[in-house]
Amino acid sequence: MADGVLVVGSGGREHALAWKLAQSPHVKHVFVAPGNAGTADNGKISNSAVSVSNHAALAQFCRDQEIKLVVVGPEVPLAAGKRKQAKKHSLHSSGRKVNFSPCLLCTTKQYLSVFNRNGNRTSVAVSLKFRVVLCANFPALVVKASGLAAGKGVIVASNKEEACKAVTEIMQDKTFGTAGETVVVEELLEGEEVSCLCFTDGTTIAPMPPAQDHKRLMDGDEGPNTGGMGAYSPAPQVKMY
Repeated sequence: MADGVLVVGSGGREHALAWKLAQSPHVKHVFVAPGNAGTADNGKISNSAVSVSNHAALAQFCRDQEIKLVVVGPEVPLAAGKRKQAKKHSLHSSGRKVNFSPCLLCTTKQYLSVFNRNGNRTSVAVSLKFRVVLCANFPALVVKASGLAAGKGVIVASNKEEACKAVTEIMQDKTFGTAGETVVVEELLEGEEVSCLCFTDGTTIAPMPPAQDHKRLMDGDEGPNTGGMGAYSPAPQVKMY
């Protein structure tokens, strides 16, 4: 028997997820909330106006539409507890666990910096004082808003003066709102970056092909960070065996 699926989100990622889920013979229909133009009335895929910020309304929608699987795409709904609420209402949910550390790794870079110290990365949460930046033993720094900033909360500084300016913009000028109440400063690591993501049910891990996305504007990575301007997979820098 085919089941209904709900995808939470409105970006290209959710469009791709809905497109692939709709190809399964086990899926009767894919609802996307709030969705976008690409997911509106597209065969087995359609958008839903149900509020993704109202947990109770979302759970009732799932019951009414006989939704058997909820796929949460963006980080913000995960941090807000959509997966936890889905579990509370006896709905199967795909997404990183909200009540455990993996979601903290994504939503709080300060927590991530502590986690990564075991990997010999240099990072520290700083206050408005700039002495941590000025006393760093590396010339170029990356300044990050610790909270969620839609993938845009990272400023790559070519020197310490630019890093101090970034701290001011994030913490004093509130460029990224409450996401910048704490900042993380790291050494700039130059080179290729590859994302290796996996799906897991808590027992089995299924790795996806390695991928690269395009973050910075302009050729040669000369511009500011964006939330991502496209990606390709598999990445040729990583060999799959």
